[in-house]
Amino acid sequence: MNVPEISIIIPVYNEQGILHSAVVDLRERLAPFGWSYEIILAENGSRDRTVAIATELEAKYPEVRHISAGEPNYGKALRLGILAARGELVLADEIDLCDTEFHHRAIDLLRAGEADMVIGSKLIGGAEDERPFFRHAASLLYTGMLRLLLGFRGTDTHGLKGFRRDLLLPVAEACLVEKDVFASEFVIRAHREALRVLEIPTRVMEKRPPTINLMKRVPNVLRSIIKLTWAIRVRG
Repeated sequence: MNVPEISIIIPVYNEQGILHSAVVDLRERLAPFGWSYEIILAENGSRDRTVAIATELEAKYPEVRHISAGEPNYGKALRLGILAARGELVLADEIDLCDTEFHHRAIDLLRAGEADMVIGSKLIGGAEDERPFFRHAASLLYTGMLRLLLGFRGTDTHGLKGFRRDLLLPVAEACLVEKDVFASEFVIRAHREALRVLEIPTRVMEKRPPTINLMKRVPNVLRSIIKLTWAIRVRG
């Protein structure tokens, strides 16, 4: 089996409604690029037909494969996807985004050696955040907490990402928190390692309601931020 240049990791949780169409659409929009790539569906604890659909997609399309974290845990799924990726360049995607415009820009920047990690920020100047206002406000508040507690210098940690696997794999392995806050630790540690992290504006619009209620996530996120602050500030 040929090793792909690019790995696209997509964490999925209870996505039976859009998984098949999203993957088919992504493949079609990637076709003009002529890339050698793989799509890794990183399933985590789904209770619907997500696993069955992922298995069907894997059987039908040779560039698609799926792994499972075994529990509802976005960060664990993303981390396992990074560990399983075979490509030199990695894109961390979201099933309801699959923004090939960002993919193309990020890969061009990484190939040109202009960045080690590219973040698609929904909060930077020029970005278009078309989510409901309360979700945009929550993202601003979350980033403000990261800036205050951890000295984060960017604008977004949960945006789409592209990065060089050889440089960022050790960063992923060093991360201590999981669930929603893994992505934040991953980006913050990349900054602290003096890697070249570049943010570019992106457009975000919801294709379906969030699979996990925002208010139900708040207690876990706050606990994880406390753990992350300890991990970064105390353990280093």
